[in-house]
Amino acid sequence: MNRSNFRMLACLLAGFAMFATIPAAAAERDVLRVCADPNSLPFSSEDRAGFENRIAQLLADDLGVPLEYTWFPQRRGFVRQTLRARDGSGGYKCDLIMGVPTSFEMGLTTQPYYRSTYALVIRATDDLAGVANQADFVALDPAARGGLRVGAHTPGPGTLWLTRNGMRNQIVAYPALDADPNSYPGQLVDKELAEGRLDAAILWGPIAGYFAKQEAERGAKLRVIPLTGDEGIRFDFAIASAVRYGDDEWRDRVQDFYDRRQADIDAILLEYGVPLLPNVPATKKKDDD
Repeated sequence: MNRSNFRMLACLLAGFAMFATIPAAAAERDVLRVCADPNSLPFSSEDRAGFENRIAQLLADDLGVPLEYTWFPQRRGFVRQTLRARDGSGGYKCDLIMGVPTSFEMGLTTQPYYRSTYALVIRATDDLAGVANQADFVALDPAARGGLRVGAHTPGPGTLWLTRNGMRNQIVAYPALDADPNSYPGQLVDKELAEGRLDAAILWGPIAGYFAKQEAERGAKLRVIPLTGDEGIRFDFAIASAVRYGDDEWRDRVQDFYDRRQADIDAILLEYGVPLLPNVPATKKKDDD
């Protein structure tokens, strides 16, 4: 999944019996160091406004330790500059990446803590007033859909789906990875779509849901339609967290947090407009056995 790849309860660990069940490496941790992108809402931001910031704070409170960040744009070299980077004193700059696909191969992953899907966001114009699902969108009258401008990141499942359904000429392509540190995927909604330069956009669901919700609060008439798979086009992905290979005890401590606080995590995700799908455990890698 492309990156073009979502923290707040305060429940301190209490009691010797509970504390003794935590692996030693986690029990001795005196700070939670998270690797994150400083400009990647709704996931993370330097002012800690993203849902991954909220979940990380929930974890820090659960551990009873302060939360610190190593900020770096989540592009090429992110893991090398964060999770694998030494801090000059023999340790590492940070110990946890909050949101990665379960197929992530550059670290040891937890089980997924949410599953979401790509979504179609449309402006409620006269031509699109009757569109309630993806089938309605594909079945639009040729005269209505001929003039549509649909933004999508490329490469990605959105452009493939549009092309397969005879809408290649309607695609307005945007790069999945942009070298400009000030760019962000949500601008397809809060700039291009809300300001009328696009009629619709296809984005990763957490991005679509968050920015559509923000614009709706400002009066924009937008509709979010979660997409389902279509003949080999995959829209849904499960999201986990990652630690360094070899940090099995630390990974297990994070997993224990997810297992115990899933309802609280779901509440945060829904607050941010994330379209959630039923979550299922990921198949563990051989290295995890």
